[in-house]
Amino acid sequence: MPATPAENSQIAFPTRTVTLNVTGMTCASCVGRVEKKLEKLPGVQASVNLALARARVEAPSEVSDEDLVAAVEKAGYEASLRAPGQPERGESESVQSADPLLPRLITAAACTALVMPVSMIPALHFPHWQPVVALLTTLVATYCAWPFHTKALTNLRHGTSTMDTLVSLGVSAAYGLSLWALWRGAGDHLYFESAAVITTLVLAGRYAQDRALSSAADGVRALSLAGAKQARLLEPGSDGQTSERLISASELVVGDTFAVLPGEKIATDGTVVEGSSAIDRSLLTGESLPENVSVGDAVEGATVNTVGRLVVRATKVGEDTQLAQIARLVEEAQTSKAPIQHLVDRISAVFVPTVIALSLFTGVGWFLSGAGWEEAFTTAVSVLVIACPCALGLATPTAIMVGTGRGAKLGILVRSAHALEESRTVDTVVFDKTGTLTRGEMKLTRVTVRTGWQEDEALRLAAAVEAHSSHPIALAITSAWQGEVPAAQDAQAQAGDGVSAVVSGKKVRLRSLQRTEKLPSELAAHATEAERTGETLSLLEVDGEICALFSCGDTLRENSAEIVSSLRKQGVTPVLATGDNLAAANKVAAATGISQVHAKLTPADKLRLVDELRSQGRHVAMLGDGINDTAALAAADLGVALGSGTDAAIANGDIVLSGGDIALLPKAFGLSRATVNTIRWNLVWAFVYNLVAIPLAVAGLLNPMIAGAAMACSSLFVVANSLRLRNWDL
Repeated sequence: MPATPAENSQIAFPTRTVTLNVTGMTCASCVGRVEKKLEKLPGVQASVNLALARARVEAPSEVSDEDLVAAVEKAGYEASLRAPGQPERGESESVQSADPLLPRLITAAACTALVMPVSMIPALHFPHWQPVVALLTTLVATYCAWPFHTKALTNLRHGTSTMDTLVSLGVSAAYGLSLWALWRGAGDHLYFESAAVITTLVLAGRYAQDRALSSAADGVRALSLAGAKQARLLEPGSDGQTSERLISASELVVGDTFAVLPGEKIATDGTVVEGSSAIDRSLLTGESLPENVSVGDAVEGATVNTVGRLVVRATKVGEDTQLAQIARLVEEAQTSKAPIQHLVDRISAVFVPTVIALSLFTGVGWFLSGAGWEEAFTTAVSVLVIACPCALGLATPTAIMVGTGRGAKLGILVRSAHALEESRTVDTVVFDKTGTLTRGEMKLTRVTVRTGWQEDEALRLAAAVEAHSSHPIALAITSAWQGEVPAAQDAQAQAGDGVSAVVSGKKVRLRSLQRTEKLPSELAAHATEAERTGETLSLLEVDGEICALFSCGDTLRENSAEIVSSLRKQGVTPVLATGDNLAAANKVAAATGISQVHAKLTPADKLRLVDELRSQGRHVAMLGDGINDTAALAAADLGVALGSGTDAAIANGDIVLSGGDIALLPKAFGLSRATVNTIRWNLVWAFVYNLVAIPLAVAGLLNPMIAGAAMACSSLFVVANSLRLRNWDL
């Protein structure tokens, strides 16, 4: 029997995930409009990422890709299907969205620099200055302000209004009234400078905002650049010999075998089928100590082979690799983060139509009351001019520009207004350990020798054996020995078996301590203490006899405990999250005064920890420096990256502390609070100004000239208030 309509409505169609590139979005209301249009299609769920200019759509099979693109275009934006595996946009392209504004901004600034003094200073009024000023302002009000006008028209077609509507309305009102006055011969009632100033200053704020917003998309790009570019593919020949061919890493397929030489990145995820080595996984885990691998062990793409040649069989390629999964976590975390809800955009939805209606009501009311049409029109335009959104439009961008400029001088790089808004509410900071609270460098912490041996002699022999190794433990030992390093012959290095050489006629070997190995009594206590603190142990053997024990560990930054204490005083709870073992984590936690410790975490575990803390109602900041931290940085309410960290971590940080100085973290929070408070006072002034001035204009007590002067004064107040941030310090 055929299905009834009710049954048809419950039929479940297979769903698929589609990614769309969306261009033309400028604010949170744009994001909401695109999502709303997409979700009007049956069974469609959409999440739009403003920073990446991308929409991730869950759609049933009955909805075609063309339907999705058409829905976005109906919302007033351009869309295209993003092909699977399409590379992330490069650095030069990341700022492209701001580039079209630059020539408009330069033109507006140059014209305004001429219009402003000539209009405001009578002594500069040369013969026929009014037409010259009108001509210059025409260029500003048309070409320079064109992006605002087009967006305002788009908003009008869809029955909404945004900041662009406010700017377009203000520029058009001041410019139109001035042209009308010039045509009537009323040369003293010109407001061209108002139209020019509005356009120039708002363009400057929009240009800075667009550059910061577009740079947020570089996070996923930095991850994609971290992988290996080439692979040494091994192919069996007809003669039974294996040949090696250099190919692009993207050409590998599951089952291929490839060689990895010391110092090279592993091309993709796989299993070791030949050789042994130590793998530097710091790119993924953040931990500086390489891990030994041999036949049968799994290895990950983008990690670095340090000492021995490996042959690896590919088990995962492309989007299935661990690096790609981390990149996907970052992208999803960015997409799930609520877009910045600009207060001005929300209010403009009511403010703009209200002002327009009030202006029309005023003009009609004065005309019906017996006033002439010219007086009625002038009064109506006075309402528009006095409500012109110069102060409202400058309240946020000027404070952000001054605040972020001050932060840059202090070494605090604030990437977006969202970071400023979130910083003031943070009550929990999740610290990565290695490279953040610690230096991320191995250091020799202790040497214990057996009876009959001298510490200097043991260290001298160990330094000789490790002299030509780049292993972190080797570097820690060689840097600790300040004397002359004796020559070593027949040096050999094997992963998992240490290094050995002949030094001064003695066979010297330095190797890792085995977990079940029994030690001489002089060394046992040292081993027990090192195990408790999570340090790495190495045994020195001379002619087959154990003679010394070395322990190496990451060292704490000098100011880590002080910074944690300072944050506690601000009411912020510190949490330690690390991929290292629990013993090492507890050691750092005890030294810094952190009570909440989470150890042996994968990148996905760190992301889950951040999500759990946020689900508890906490406002979470994540402080990290490695690729393994990027997903958590993106998912946190506020991502704080160290400038000394990886490109991927820096690209995904809302705030970057240049030079890797975590002492800047309390200052970053303080500067954010000061900037947000400045923005709020600017907005309070802008709204109070309108609440007082608009009724006066409606009552006919303010002519357009006085209205323009009042508007200029309100703008100067907002700018002056913002400039106070130039001297801010904690």
